[in-house]
Amino acid sequence: MRYGGGRKRRLLLQPFLVLCATVTGLGLLMLALRPLDPPITVDFPRDFEFGDSNSSSLDGGGIVGEKPCATVEEMGKDFETGVVGKETLRVRRIIEDHFVLNGASRIRDLPPEQFCSHGFVLGKTAEAGFGNEMYKVLTAAALSIMLNRSLIIGQTRHIGKYPFGDYISYSNFTFTMNEIKHLWRQNGCKSKYGRQLVMRTDDFEKPAQTNVLCSNWKEWKQPIIWFQGTTDAVAAQFFLKNIYSQMRIAAFDLFGDPQVLGSRPNVFGELMRILISPSKDVEAAVNWVIGGEDNPDISLHMRMLMNRSIRAVQAALYCIKKAIQSQRLMSRPKVVVVSDTPSLVKSIVPNISEFAEVLYFDYEKFKGNIFEGLPKSDFRVKDWGPAPRWVAFVDFFLASRAKYAVVSGAHRRVGTTYAQLIAALAATRNLGDNSSSSSFSFLSSFQSNMLTDGLKNQIGWGHVWNRYAGPLSCPNQTNQCSFTPLLPPGWWDGLWQSPIPRDINRLAAYGIQLSGLGTVDYDSLQNYCSSRKNVERAITFNL
Repeated sequence: MRYGGGRKRRLLLQPFLVLCATVTGLGLLMLALRPLDPPITVDFPRDFEFGDSNSSSLDGGGIVGEKPCATVEEMGKDFETGVVGKETLRVRRIIEDHFVLNGASRIRDLPPEQFCSHGFVLGKTAEAGFGNEMYKVLTAAALSIMLNRSLIIGQTRHIGKYPFGDYISYSNFTFTMNEIKHLWRQNGCKSKYGRQLVMRTDDFEKPAQTNVLCSNWKEWKQPIIWFQGTTDAVAAQFFLKNIYSQMRIAAFDLFGDPQVLGSRPNVFGELMRILISPSKDVEAAVNWVIGGEDNPDISLHMRMLMNRSIRAVQAALYCIKKAIQSQRLMSRPKVVVVSDTPSLVKSIVPNISEFAEVLYFDYEKFKGNIFEGLPKSDFRVKDWGPAPRWVAFVDFFLASRAKYAVVSGAHRRVGTTYAQLIAALAATRNLGDNSSSSSFSFLSSFQSNMLTDGLKNQIGWGHVWNRYAGPLSCPNQTNQCSFTPLLPPGWWDGLWQSPIPRDINRLAAYGIQLSGLGTVDYDSLQNYCSSRKNVERAITFNL
């Protein structure tokens, strides 16, 4: 009986089990056929914050949006609109007002007590590579604006000449050290007011000692400040992360929002506009090339280090054509070619001549008298090329005459300090005081073999693409012709910016803990600044 009853219960359960299995199967089928949810994307904040959060425009890991990396051209889309006229003109007015208020002609006529309480910033160079050395002067000028001080241009010790004084003229807004010493004595700053002429120095290239992040420079009392080792666009922008709000705001007013890369002003171009011009003889050489006709439309700078790479030439030719197309230039535009390798200039001319008129400075045919007594060669031939040193200055001011675009190509690293400053000066020359915008473009030309590991090899803070060289740069890219920032970024706040390990380690020496995608740990920086030993170095001048 029991066995028979158990079999009956099992027979009664079978339809129920079949029903359950059927319902379960239908449920699974419905789940399988249901549309998938859209992929999760990350919306990165664009608002600038003065270190109140440990987050930046990039989160600390994972995939950015739907793509794990970007090509150089994709990274350059932020800069496709050209010069940001509104922001650049705002900075132009700041610079002009500053040098009217703090220029030498006004400050030297102040009453003695006011003069003796005034502050100065020194810009001093060693006359090495023009791009690196000019950034030292321009950084000092930027710092003088942030600190509301006057600018001193350091002269050579023995000859008493301005840096590159044979080729560059400086505006009368600046002082020399000799004049400051003379005025200090004349106004009795030490004898009457007890104020010694002291210069506080700070070396950016010594991370453990520099106060660029941990001190409020506006409170420094020394009459002169010398910020050393500032050989590129990065040093001045370090103040954007300074722990003191006064310094951050001053840097932000001048350099703009580091998270909104496409709207930042052409700061260094505007500083050059007001501070330097070619000497009369360099100007004469430039005009000799142009021949009394219109300025060139496009300039090409090729940094080849004595190499004659066919791939680099092919990529540059494509980039010139892209510039012509993007600017909608008709007929045969004028293209100026400059390079550290003169033989490459002559070899590339036939290729460009197929679609454009080509100009270049043939220094061997130039008959200017001023250059006859100057050195014909330099010990750094491998770095600067075999041409006489002065040719680089003619090339610089010639290339900066471009009306629509500057293209930077290279054998190894694109967008050097020299090319950056050519583009910056050309862009500011083409922005009128009443312009709302300018379509002027700075373009970078990359051949594919330079991008096997993405931008990983664009090392060195003097190269414009260094802040994009990390893991967000796609490997194995084809030739790229990318729009390029006129103000090289100093941090990694942009969407596609990421650091290489070398720079993560380098930032650690400054007290910055940087994530793999460029996020700054502000709490860690505050702790570092609180615990570090204060370093103060100064020089007292005996008058």
